[in-house]
Amino acid sequence: MLIASISVGSSYAQSRKGKIEITGDVRVSELVKKHIDFNEHLRTVPGFRIQIASLSGPNSRNQAFELKQRFKSEYPDVEVYIIFTEPNFRVKVGDFTNKLDAFVFMQHIKDTYPGTIVGENVYPIHLDMSNVIPETDADSDL
Repeated sequence: MLIASISVGSSYAQSRKGKIEITGDVRVSELVKKHIDFNEHLRTVPGFRIQIASLSGPNSRNQAFELKQRFKSEYPDVEVYIIFTEPNFRVKVGDFTNKLDAFVFMQHIKDTYPGTIVGENVYPIHLDMSNVIPETDADSDL
């Protein structure tokens, strides 16, 4: 008896049609549109970076930034990145498009920076920033 009433109630609910209206702040919709536009124009490329250090503990942040400065002074044309993933500060270098180039550079620096490893990354292609609309306080007037 109970099963029959559930199936009747279910078919009754499916036969009712209506319109749902969601009321909200227009600025939220505009913000979502900007986010979608930004992501559609964001282009990424698979690549490789070399991790030269993984630091944790007291003063690890300062050590990471000192290492970044030291590396940058030795290799000014190579990008250096500090990534914080709790509890580690990782220092990574390079924007290599293929693994072979990353390994060749790693062999070049491994005596100075022991324990280096090559890791896969996805990083953005340099964007044409003229199409990107920044979020500012002026946007609140929309």
